[in-house]
Amino acid sequence: MFSGDYLHILYHAPMVKLLVTSFLLLVTVSALIIIDIYSYMNDPIMSTSMNSAFSPSSRDETIAIDDSRIDQQGVELTVKTGASFSMVAAQLQQLGVIDRPAYFKAWAIAKKHTENIKPGEYVFIASQSPRQVLYDLVSGKVKQYQITIVEGKRFEDFLSDLQQHPKIIKTITDLDQVYQQFNIKHASLEGLFFPDTYTFDAHTTDMQILQQSHQLLMSHLHHAWQNREINHHLSTPYEALVLASIVEKETSVAEERARIAGVFLTRLDKDMRLQTDPTVIYGLGENFDGNLTRDHLQQANPYNTYVNKGLPPSPIALVSKASIMAVMQPQYTGDLYFVSKKDGTHYFSKTYQEHVQAVREYQLN
Repeated sequence: MFSGDYLHILYHAPMVKLLVTSFLLLVTVSALIIIDIYSYMNDPIMSTSMNSAFSPSSRDETIAIDDSRIDQQGVELTVKTGASFSMVAAQLQQLGVIDRPAYFKAWAIAKKHTENIKPGEYVFIASQSPRQVLYDLVSGKVKQYQITIVEGKRFEDFLSDLQQHPKIIKTITDLDQVYQQFNIKHASLEGLFFPDTYTFDAHTTDMQILQQSHQLLMSHLHHAWQNREINHHLSTPYEALVLASIVEKETSVAEERARIAGVFLTRLDKDMRLQTDPTVIYGLGENFDGNLTRDHLQQANPYNTYVNKGLPPSPIALVSKASIMAVMQPQYTGDLYFVSKKDGTHYFSKTYQEHVQAVREYQLN
């Protein structure tokens, strides 16, 4: 045990005093650096390095900033697969997203994130802090794109839209790939994919979006089938989908869908032909020039419901959830006919005589 006098002498020894002072200074400086790093990582980008990206007059002359990538939407950065953290930090500095890469990397090391950044396209905005930038890189919060597929389109249009999108990778070169991927046993792919707005990141494949679309369609169809009004003319979900596609093509008016479904089901119940123009047009394919003639209505093909009784062999379009529900819960009014009023709506009739009069009024005049 040292006596008090001895400790007093030891403390005042020049070398010991220097060591203690140095240690205290080191602790103080380290604490200040940690506080500075913490403050830097949590400050919005605009208050630190993004000033150099968004305000040309305040740029650091030593940092090369790519003006073409800076716009009102923020700064874009593409992280390539296999890119090191140091490389990404250097890119961020060049773009003006960060101006203290050493601090940025020190924080990442402390959080054990240097090996966890995800590849992809990122957009960083002025309100983000360097800490949020790092979080985005680690969590893979990449830039999102959208594509909207409208109900009533054909599958070939859907696939064409996917493959023309610049951020979607084209992998489908043969429709057999689609049949095999989703184990589809039907003769046609028509109607088996759900029209919707799909959100995705860069380098998503056409098959991936089709998979999401097919799963959505099957989910909506299954749910609607479980809650359907029983009808012996629709013995399978697929037959319901076929009729729903006809309803989809006949009207875009929400209030008419269930009523039109009721007309078709009533006609089937009376062993009448559906006599619906959209099926004939679908059967004509590329031979249809926009003008449906009487000769077209008399041509024999599997989709001509003026010639054939019952449903056509497949759906004729991509079907909305509303049209599926209309077929599952139809509205029966006793109507057997309807004709376009040329304003988007239809006139419904219970007798052929009334229908002929409506055709004269709304079509021939």
